[in-house]
Amino acid sequence: MRFYLIGIDGGGTSCRAAVAGPDGRILARAQSGPANILSDPDTALESIADATRAAFNAAGIDARSIASARAVLGVAGNNVGEAIHYVKNRLPFAEADIESDGLIALQGALGENDGAVAILGTGTIYIARQRDTVTYTGGWGFTVGDLGSGARIGHALLQETLLAHDGIHDMSAVSASVLAEFKNDPRNIVDFARQAKPGTFGRYAPRVFEYAKQGDAVATRLLQAASVSIDEALDRLVALGTQSICLLGGLGPLYQSWIAERHHNLLATPKGDALTGAVALAVSRFGRLKAIE
Repeated sequence: MRFYLIGIDGGGTSCRAAVAGPDGRILARAQSGPANILSDPDTALESIADATRAAFNAAGIDARSIASARAVLGVAGNNVGEAIHYVKNRLPFAEADIESDGLIALQGALGENDGAVAILGTGTIYIARQRDTVTYTGGWGFTVGDLGSGARIGHALLQETLLAHDGIHDMSAVSASVLAEFKNDPRNIVDFARQAKPGTFGRYAPRVFEYAKQGDAVATRLLQAASVSIDEALDRLVALGTQSICLLGGLGPLYQSWIAERHHNLLATPKGDALTGAVALAVSRFGRLKAIE
């Protein structure tokens, strides 16, 4: 029986899987439900299995081959040992390595080259690689970190809306749009924010970029402040010797015109995505294995 390699990109909203031959050529991809190993490991395991089966079916491969497959999984929360052990012991593969979602994104974007990625989405994290050394910067979460992130921008917009309602700051189109959404009652914003998670705040970030593009003063000010945090982190990457940076995540493309000019010549186009990176890592770790007769 021929063995296969599997790459998994597990996120809080969806899980993507790719099946490849021993040479790393991707045969099929598929997607399933959420795969947050910290908040709901059992659902994550189910989603991983569903996405893998769907990928095997799409490639026309007998799903029984999953049991002899080798996999690399990129997931958030890989630094929490208890969650890792729970999931790893229940995976349907012959062998598997669980890595951070940032590492597979780095591998996908850079291939075997040195450089760095700035993953700018609901949160923010920066990962640089020089030869065999990988350095992580940021990624400390919404409560004490993730400066410049979608969650922080959305949170700041709600704060700004309340300041405008109270007459402390000027009202602009973007803050007026938020107030109207909450039926012009600031108490509704407070109730919403009390229970909101980072991803919920983050849903407001694209609105800020949209209004800033139209010249909205409040949106522009919020993004200028957020961009300072991004530039400070990029300065750190440069200090580490980084000469090439890929902006990834949902906000990555939106930030390109906001970061400081001193960083523009460092920006590079990603070679591939996180799922490609997971497969590449699987090849480097398990591709030495020969077909099982």
